[in-house]
Amino acid sequence: MADTATATTARTASGPSGQARGEQRARRGFVGEVRRSMPAAAWWVVCLCLAVVFLYPLYVMLSMALKGPAEQGQIPPTAFPHAPTLGNFTHLASVQGLNVFGNLLNSVMVTLAATVLTVVVATLAGYALARARFPGSNVVFFVALATFMIPFQAIITPLFMVLKTLGLNNSLVGLTVVYVTFNLPFGLFIMRNSFAAVPGTLEEAALVDGCGIFTALRHIMLPIVMPGVITTALLTFFASWNEFFAALILLTDQDKFTLPVTLTLVTSGQFGSVNWGALEAGVALTIIPCIVIYVLLQRYYVSGMLNGALK
Repeated sequence: MADTATATTARTASGPSGQARGEQRARRGFVGEVRRSMPAAAWWVVCLCLAVVFLYPLYVMLSMALKGPAEQGQIPPTAFPHAPTLGNFTHLASVQGLNVFGNLLNSVMVTLAATVLTVVVATLAGYALARARFPGSNVVFFVALATFMIPFQAIITPLFMVLKTLGLNNSLVGLTVVYVTFNLPFGLFIMRNSFAAVPGTLEEAALVDGCGIFTALRHIMLPIVMPGVITTALLTFFASWNEFFAALILLTDQDKFTLPVTLTLVTSGQFGSVNWGALEAGVALTIIPCIVIYVLLQRYYVSGMLNGALK
């Protein structure tokens, strides 16, 4: 009965899908209009300039990571490595007293846990605030958004004391809780507006056909708001993966450090000098997962940001 109801209601969801396709066509139409209003040569020059602006920092990073110690300090700097070497990457695994790849595993575990928890809580809370309206629901939503105005650095000391009281200081679990806490408000904003953009008649039809609330949420609502879910996951992943300040303050054992904190120790040389090659190799190691995930999911990210922010 529920499966039949789900299939019946899913067919009625073509309206929002058509609306989304219409928005995509409108965006493509705007870009096409701008392109038609410019000479072909000017259009390609603009595209080439934008590509250079975004790709040049990545080239500098990879170039420096492949240069040897002598070539790194040349003035003026060389445009490309004349004797490419992977020594800077092997240096990451040979620093005394540090387990760089173990700290990389810490970053992976904390980031994945924070992302999953944030997505689950933001999805359920966003659905409740958008559909199960109750007295004070708008106040709850406003209070959640108001946390954006509180600088993280201003509450790091009270936060440290709270984790110490709970026995979660200097632990990856406590750091995960902190990441979820600070990523949840924006995830809630995205998911609440994503659910609010879906016509209520779809959910009502599913309930009338015999679906329960969670069945309707899973089979009807979630496929429609999937761009918002993926956007929340991407933003949480990027923020948690690159976060430095909280990990530096809340973790004291080197074997529990995350990758950004470890890189600050790896790159430091004698007398305060900076090992730029090792630094760029570490940055390359950090940025690769972000680039791969974003390239694979970018179409959902753009759609989710528009649907979640424009409601």
